[in-house]
Amino acid sequence: MGRAFEYRRAAKEKRWDKMSKLFPRLGKAITMAAKEGGEDPSMNGSLRSAIQNAKAQNMPKDNIEAAIKRASAKDVEAFHEIIYEGKGPHGVLVFMECATDNPTRTVANVKSYFNKANGAIVATGSLEFMFNRKCIFEIEKAKGMDPEEMELELIDAGLEEIEVLEDKFVIYGEYTAFGTLASALEEKGIEPIKSNLERIPTSPVKFSDEQLVDIEKMLDKIEDDDDIQQVFTNIA
Repeated sequence: MGRAFEYRRAAKEKRWDKMSKLFPRLGKAITMAAKEGGEDPSMNGSLRSAIQNAKAQNMPKDNIEAAIKRASAKDVEAFHEIIYEGKGPHGVLVFMECATDNPTRTVANVKSYFNKANGAIVATGSLEFMFNRKCIFEIEKAKGMDPEEMELELIDAGLEEIEVLEDKFVIYGEYTAFGTLASALEEKGIEPIKSNLERIPTSPVKFSDEQLVDIEKMLDKIEDDDDIQQVFTNIA
């Protein structure tokens, strides 16, 4: 995982930073979490995570509160969470997590992005074995914080690995351990900078610069779609 994963994550975040629709996406994630598990972050781990991620992207407090309130609005859209999988130019594998109020529109759009790039979507589940799903927590590196000690304290909660970076620790665990790890960090008085469920490719592939140009063109179109929440690839 280590450096290769950090590179992939940084590349993805760089693309997201360029997206003018980032706040609406974060707001949709907050609304969906609040609608599903309630509007109290202390009782709703998914909402707590969505709020943390929004704060990490400097989303204004008013926007966050408005997104939470939308969950109880009578006219709020009924979002469907859908996963699409596809093979793009040069054989790149793409996993897309969507939140849409119109699945017919979304699948038509996704198909068009792949068709125009000489790719195609594949049956759901076809690429599942090509990715490992992990929960990830980023925490600030506080003075006196010992990663080895933390590893011992969190291993029973589902921790698999701690990556030590210059200014933070990145904690990895199986996706099913998201709740237990979140609770364990909370008990230690640690509030993550960010937390998320990620799909990590089991066999990352290196593409040439020329190939990456074609791939990035398709990814830009996919990530500009309002219904696409997260995109994962097997790019090394």
